[in-house]
Amino acid sequence: QVRLVESGGGLVQAGGSARLSCGASRSALRRYAVAWFRRAPGKDHILVAAISWNGDNTLYADSVKGRFAISRDDAKNTVYLQMASLKPGDTDVYYCAATTGRLGYNSSEYDYWGQGTQVTVSS
Repeated sequence: QVRLVESGGGLVQAGGSARLSCGASRSALRRYAVAWFRRAPGKDHILVAAISWNGDNTLYADSVKGRFAISRDDAKNTVYLQMASLKPGDTDVYYCAATTGRLGYNSSEYDYWGQGTQVTVSS
């Protein structure tokens, strides 16, 4: 089983940038499709971006297209979410998730989850 750990969250000013990292241990991340979800307290996970196991395919929420970019570096066993032009509405806890299945929009399609990292965008 893969273990996922997110890092890179924090407080960012509106219009600024941040990069989230999802590091893996216990298993090679190259075997997995990986996604970033966000979740507000009491709400469901919402897909932000996802990348296939080989990096050939990506998915993005409409709200982040053109602002966020997901990428992977399998040599470092890490998936990144580069976030730009951040808005207060991007504030949430961001979770990294992985699956050996195909890329998907639903949180139920992902089997392994990190603990989450808080991103707060101030106006």
